[in-house]
Amino acid sequence: MTVRTRLFSPGRILAVAFLAVVMVVTLFPFYWILRTALSNNYALATDPASLLPVDFTIGPFKRVLGLSTIAEAQAEGGSGASLDVLLYLRNSVIYAVSLTVVVVACSAAGAYAFARLHWRGRNIVFSVLLCALMIPTVFTVLPNFVLIKDLGLTNSFAGLVAPNALFFAFALFFLRQFMLGLSTEIEEAALIDGAGHFRILFRIILPMSSGPITTLSLLMFIVAWNDYFWPLLVTSKADVRPLTLALGVFKQSSPNTAPDWAGLMAATLIAALPMLALFVIFGRRIVNSIGFTGIK
Repeated sequence: MTVRTRLFSPGRILAVAFLAVVMVVTLFPFYWILRTALSNNYALATDPASLLPVDFTIGPFKRVLGLSTIAEAQAEGGSGASLDVLLYLRNSVIYAVSLTVVVVACSAAGAYAFARLHWRGRNIVFSVLLCALMIPTVFTVLPNFVLIKDLGLTNSFAGLVAPNALFFAFALFFLRQFMLGLSTEIEEAALIDGAGHFRILFRIILPMSSGPITTLSLLMFIVAWNDYFWPLLVTSKADVRPLTLALGVFKQSSPNTAPDWAGLMAATLIAALPMLALFVIFGRRIVNSIGFTGIK
C-alpha cells in the first residue's frame, strides 16, 4: 500500500469530514455573534437570514464602549441606554481573580493535608467534605444569601466571593487526586533535612503541581466569569455588578421596543475576549497537564 493510498483512505476522509463538521458547528455561533455585532440593528429585521453583516457598521461597538451619542445610537436601532463595558469588565476581573486565587490557595492547602499528611480520621473527613459535590447548588443559595445579608456584605466583592472562597469541593478533590500520585522520595528527603510541612508545601509540592493548579485556576476563572445567578442575588449597584449581569440589564433597558441585539452581541463578544486570551496563552500547558495526569 502506497503512502498516497493511506493518506486518502476512506476512514481518514470520514474522520476529517467529521472533524470539519464539528468545527463548523462549534465556531458558527461565534461567527453569528460577530455578524450581528457588525450589523445595523434596524436593518437586521429586514434580512435576518443573511450570513453577512446587514448594513455593515461598527456602531454597536461604539455604543457599548460609550463612544457614540444617544442620537447616533438611536439612529442605528439602539435604545440609547448606556453600558459602561470597561467598568463591568473591571468588576468581572476583580471577582474572577479574587475567587480563583482564594479557592486555589485554600484547595491546595487542603489537598496537601488530605493527600500527604497522615492523621486519624483523614479519609472519613474527606468523604464528608466530598458529599458537597452531591448537593445541588440551588439548595445552598438561600442559606448563603441570608448569611451574606446578615453580615452586611451585599453589594460588595467580599459578598460575591465569600460563599465559595474557603471550600470548593471539586477543586479540593481535583488537587488531592493529583497529589496522591506524586513521588514521596523528595518529600521524605526534605523531612530528613529538617524541612517543615509549610516549606515542603511551598517549595516542593506546589511547584510539582503547577500544571494541575494552572488548569484549576483557568476552570475557576471561567466559572466565576460566567456566573450570573449569585451576582444577581447579592448585587444591585453598578460598582460591583459583573459584566454577565450587566448584559442582562442592558437587554431589558428598552422594554417597549425591540432589544438592541447588535449592541448586545458586541458587548458579548467583548466579554468573551478574556476567555479566548486565556485559552491562547495557557492552552498548551493545560493539554500537557491533562496528558501527564492521564499517564500517571
